[in-house]
Amino acid sequence: MIITRVVLQNWRNFRSVDVCLGDRVFLIGPNASGKSNFLDVFRFLRDIVKGGGLQQAIAMRGGMSKIRCLAARTPSTVVIDITWAEEAGEKELWRYKLGIKQEQRGRHQPIVDSEEVWCNGEKILDRPDKDDKIDNLRLTQTHLEQINANKEFRTIAEFFKNVQYLHLVPQIIRAPIILGGSGMTEDPFGQDFLQKLASATEATRTKRLRKIEEILRIAVPQLKNLAFVQDSETGKPHLEAVYEHWRSHGAKQREDQFSDGTIRLIGLLWSLLEKDSLLLLEEPELSLHSAIIRKLPGMMARLQRQNRRQIFISTHSFELLSDQGIGAEEILILSPDVEGTTVSVASSRIDILALLEEGVPAAEAVLPLTAPRDIDKM
Repeated sequence: MIITRVVLQNWRNFRSVDVCLGDRVFLIGPNASGKSNFLDVFRFLRDIVKGGGLQQAIAMRGGMSKIRCLAARTPSTVVIDITWAEEAGEKELWRYKLGIKQEQRGRHQPIVDSEEVWCNGEKILDRPDKDDKIDNLRLTQTHLEQINANKEFRTIAEFFKNVQYLHLVPQIIRAPIILGGSGMTEDPFGQDFLQKLASATEATRTKRLRKIEEILRIAVPQLKNLAFVQDSETGKPHLEAVYEHWRSHGAKQREDQFSDGTIRLIGLLWSLLEKDSLLLLEEPELSLHSAIIRKLPGMMARLQRQNRRQIFISTHSFELLSDQGIGAEEILILSPDVEGTTVSVASSRIDILALLEEGVPAAEAVLPLTAPRDIDKM
C-alpha cells in the first residue's frame, strides 16, 4: 500500500497543494522552499500515532502559529488529506483527512476541526459527531491516535506509525549525545543508530551488513570487511571495519574513525534494506562522492522492487537526478511565492517535457528552475 495523493491547505510553506505520488518521489526546490516541511506532513501524522497525540505533535513544532502557513487566508484551518492505493494508478483503498484549528475561547489550544476516513470510497468516520458536540474536550484528540476509536481504520494508524525519516549526522553517531528537550518520538539524526542495529535479530543484522559490506568494498578504498561487535566490558554496540594494510591481518577502525561519507552511506543502505514502510530521505547525497551519488537512484529502484517500499527524497543534487531512469512524473518542483510555495509535478510542465523528449537529463531540465532568481548578483 502506497500514498497516491496528498492535498494540503495552510500547512507550513504551503497554502494549497494537490499532487499525485508514485513509488518514488524526488522533491526539488530552492533553499527554504519547504522540502523538509513537505516531508514533515508524514512525520507529523506519525507523531500523532506514535507519540503523545495531536497536542504533543503540534507542541513539538512550536504550536499552531508555526505549522499554519504565513500566507493563510480565511478559513485558516490546517488541512492534511492523504489517499492510499495498493499500487500507483489503482483505485483508492483508504483516505484520511484531518483539519486542525485553534480554539477561539478558553485555552486557545489546537482542536480537531474535522476528521474523516474513507475505506474503498465509503465514509466510515465523520467528525465532529454528536458526541463531540456534547463534549468539546474530545476534539483535543484525533481518533487516529486512540486505540479504542481507530479499530475500523487501524491500517492507517499502523502505516503512519511505521513511517521512517533519515537524516543521519555522522558526528552524533561517532559520539552520541542526548538531544535534550526535543520531544522527538524517533531518532532521525543517528543518536541511537548503533542501538537500532543491536536490536535487530542476529540473522537480519548479518544479512543486511553482508549486503552493505559488498557495496562498501566498491565505494570505500581498502575496506575489506564490516562487522557488528559489542564491547566485552560495557556491552556497547559498535561497527568495525577491516582495511587492507601492510600487516597481513589488516587494520581495524570503529565508527568513531569512519569518514562522514562512510557513516552516511551505511545508514542510508541500512534504511533502504528495511521493508514495508514509507521512507523519507533528507538529502541522501551529503558527504558522498559524485560517482556514488549517481548510482543511488538505480540502487533505490532495485531495492524498492524487492521490498515494495515507497521513498520520498529531498535533494539539491545534479548527480542524483542525472539517472536516466528517473521519470518526470517522479519529480515534484517546489516554487516559493508570496502566496506560499506551490508544488507541481515535472511531467505537468510542457517546457520540461520538451527538454526530456530531446534527451536532456532530468537534472538539466529541472534543477535550473530551482535556482534563486537573482543568483548571478550574489
